[in-house]
Amino acid sequence: MKATIRLRMSTHDAHYGGNLVDGARMLALFGDVATELLIRNDGDEGLFRAYDSVDFLAPVYAGDYIEATGEIIEKGNSARKMIFEAKKVIAPRPDISDSACDVLDEPIIVCKASGTCIVPKDKQRR
Repeated sequence: MKATIRLRMSTHDAHYGGNLVDGARMLALFGDVATELLIRNDGDEGLFRAYDSVDFLAPVYAGDYIEATGEIIEKGNSARKMIFEAKKVIAPRPDISDSACDVLDEPIIVCKASGTCIVPKDKQRR
């Protein structure tokens, strides 16, 4: 089972100079994807327990469109192992104008992660 969300990073998301977005914003997107996966799978939002790995691979800036995808890869009694990937799919072109953007021919992977979520047994779908 997979889930995907896509949104534009705003200047509100920028945390550092040069409109650089904090890497924690990608983890927040992964949390939203995980919540959707748990609702679809178990009928309950569950809880994110831990990340096993997180790799930040490329910078994200205000104006970038990010597509975050997650997938349940393993199901235990109450735990769900998931993998996540965030890709930059559209990037601003301030060199052309304040509103110019490019749809990227090849999306840029900006972050990958894996982690475990838990769902209380009484909330799991049978």
